Parts: sequence; structure tokens; C-alpha cells
Amino acid sequence: MQAVDQQVLGQVRDWLRDGAPCWLATVVATYGSSPRPVGSLLTCNDQGQFVGSLSGGCVEDDLLEKLQRGELARRRPEFLRYGGSVEEAERLGLPCGGHLDIVIEPLAPAAADHFNAVAARVASRACVERTVHLATGDFASRQVERHAPLRYDPAQGVLAQTFGPQYQLFVIGTNMVSAYVAEMALALGYDVAVCDPRPERLADFRVDGVRKIRDMPDDAVRVHANDAHSAIVALNHDPRIDDMGMMEALGTDAFYVGAMGSSRTSAKRRERLLALDVPPERLARLRAPIGLSIGSKTPPEIAVSILAEITAVRHGRQDAAGAALAGDLVGEHEHAIA
Repeated sequence: MQAVDQQVLGQVRDWLRDGAPCWLATVVATYGSSPRPVGSLLTCNDQGQFVGSLSGGCVEDDLLEKLQRGELARRRPEFLRYGGSVEEAERLGLPCGGHLDIVIEPLAPAAADHFNAVAARVASRACVERTVHLATGDFASRQVERHAPLRYDPAQGVLAQTFGPQYQLFVIGTNMVSAYVAEMALALGYDVAVCDPRPERLADFRVDGVRKIRDMPDDAVRVHANDAHSAIVALNHDPRIDDMGMMEALGTDAFYVGAMGSSRTSAKRRERLLALDVPPERLARLRAPIGLSIGSKTPPEIAVSILAEITAVRHGRQDAAGAALAGDLVGEHEHAIA
């Protein structure tokens, strides 16, 4: 789940909890070029305040005007298509050939408990499926184990959407590369946690918006990053810290586990982890050396290469062989920039 969509759910909960009705709009289908993917959310109230995005600015103003004039979703959810004609697409500034389908729900304060439960489930880094019936306005939620694509049945008028936790980057170790990685990950919408058992190093790590965890990395990974929406990176230079974190991380459901170091350092790390009884099939998950091969030499360039690889893995665009090739340049420079 993207950070902005998690903010939308939180805003819906807050407005309803404060007794203020609002609307929730969901992109259920796109055709042609579309600035935002299926499942994107926007919420607004009758004061014209809104959080989220449906089209990157193409249709939001028009939708808000229709809602404030009472033309849409006054009592029950409604379906709306934007860009159904060339004239409308041009008027709204939609990309050439693109249009999008939206479901808009009117929400009353009585729904506060429902959205509080949805938001709490997501905040606990778990998944929840929410179902809406357009004909009646009825909605329900249920706990599910994993994410599933949005389903919209126009014939039955049923929308089912799974909400999951925000993607997390769990960083082991504090140094200059860690700082750049954390800053860039925040800009990419990750929830960023930085773990270091050394209090003085953690106190000196000054990146706004990250969660600082003073604990041994194996214990911290077990508690904070044991799910499929987490990426775990070891960016320290002390094997006593990195290896403990990697031992635990390789046994989690994290979608990415990587460690910074040269090819030689990475080979020695693998030998140590095998000696510590990490099974070979688990060790095969380790991406070390870390990062895509972009000729990176400086800390910000190395951070770019690391986040680029994590992004590629998250979208199924990078295999283990590519990762091994990528990290050599990163590893060559790690001691020079520590």
C-alpha cells in the first residue's frame, strides 16, 4: 500500500470520528494512459478539503465540484467514468486515449468504527479486505493473510479492495550511506526504521521522519520487519552487528534482504553465516554485494543504486544474478565513504 493511500484511510477515520461526513473515491479501472494506478484513493469533505489523488490533478477539481453541488453520491455509492469522450478528456487534461473509472462512497460518522478497524489492521502491518455494495451502500471488512488485486464487478455493483501495510525499509547500521538511503526511501513513500544498538551512533543519526530502534538487530528484525512488505538492508561495517541481523532477516518473509560490502567481504559473510548454521537455501536470498551497477562512488550514488535495486525487486524486474553483478561497484567504495 502506498503511503498516500494510507494517509487517505487515516483521514477518513479522523473526519468520521470527529462527526464530519465525507466521501471516499476509488479508481476501479483505467484505460490507456493513466497517471495513477487502479486502487488509488481520494477522500474529501463538504468544505472542499481533500487528501489523496485519483489522476495527478486531472479530475480532482471536477469531482469536488460535483460532490459539493450534490450531483453525485448523495446517499449511496456511485460509479463515474472520466474521459469517456474525446471532448471530456481534452477538457480535463487527461492523457491522450486515457480514461478512468471511479467509485464514490458517501460516508457518515456512523462508519467511524469500521474505518478505525481497517486503519488499525493496516497499522499492525497486516492485510484487510473491504467490500462495498453500490446498490445498498453496505460495506464490510475481513482479515486476510495476503494482498489481492482490486476486484470490481460492474454487473453486481460490488467493489472488493485489499489494504495492506505501507512498504517498510529496515536499515541496520548508522553511517553516511544509511542517511542517504533513509532520506531517499522516505521520498519514495517507505516507512523507514533505522536500527543500531550503539546509543551514541543512533543519537547522532539525524534524518527526520525515521523511526530509531536501539536494539540488537536480530531482535529488532523479529519484532519490526518480519513481513512481506519489508526490505531489510545491512549497511554497517561491523559483522558482529550485521551478521546477527542477516541471520534473522533471511528467515523472514521480507521481499528483499541485502548487505553492503565488496565481493570479498560478501564471500566472507556467506562463509560466516553458513558456519552459523544458516541453511544454504536461505543464504541464497542474500543480495550481497548490494545495489545496481551504475558506477556509484559517492554515498548518495550508492544510495541510489540500493534503492534502485529494491525497487526493481519489488516490481519483479531484478533477479539474483543481476543483483550480484550490480553490487561490485558499490562494495569497492564502501570503506572509502564509511
